[in-house]
Amino acid sequence: MKDMSLLLLLSSLFCCSTNAAARLTVTPSSSQVFRNERVSLRCEDASDGWTVRRNTSNEKRTECEDWGRSAGSSCNISSMDPVDSGVYWCESTEGSTSNTITITVSDRSVSLQSPLLPVMEGDDVTLTCRTKMADPPPADFYKDGVSIRNVSDGHMTLLHVSRSDEGLYKCRVQGNESAESRLSVSEKPTTTMDPRATGSDPSVSVF
Repeated sequence: MKDMSLLLLLSSLFCCSTNAAARLTVTPSSSQVFRNERVSLRCEDASDGWTVRRNTSNEKRTECEDWGRSAGSSCNISSMDPVDSGVYWCESTEGSTSNTITITVSDRSVSLQSPLLPVMEGDDVTLTCRTKMADPPPADFYKDGVSIRNVSDGHMTLLHVSRSDEGLYKCRVQGNESAESRLSVSEKPTTTMDPRATGSDPSVSVF
């Protein structure tokens, strides 16, 4: 929980205008990665001039060239270390920013792969218990510290998620636990139909 609190603090230090035109993606698509694992971050945007930045416990608003290898709008880190844990985002030369992604680097033998961004109500969500073994192992999944499911292949799917599915998730394999990751669920936007689109007149009642 101490690491989680620190990363939330780092996220709060990030404050500037966002720009929906740019989106940060991470490969592998997971907020938890193993020590020495390779990670690629990419600013998906039609224009040039975007770079990846980060906040960690040791540094603030540093750019890719300081800790990774920059390739256009991408940034590659060949070997992740716990000091690389932090909040990452894309930023343009004009100061516009993308979404933020929190990455945790752990020495644990188990990690939980979960959505990096909030999911929409009604979506199906798959959580994966990752290990360094080739085949996904049997795993136990927990939500807010309570065991909720045992699976044989390391994958747990939540069908048609709702706000009640929000919480801190982790998994356990052969007594080894992952760190916790928060699953956030966004309310599905409601659409209001224009009566004119259906040809009806709201001022006329039919009995």
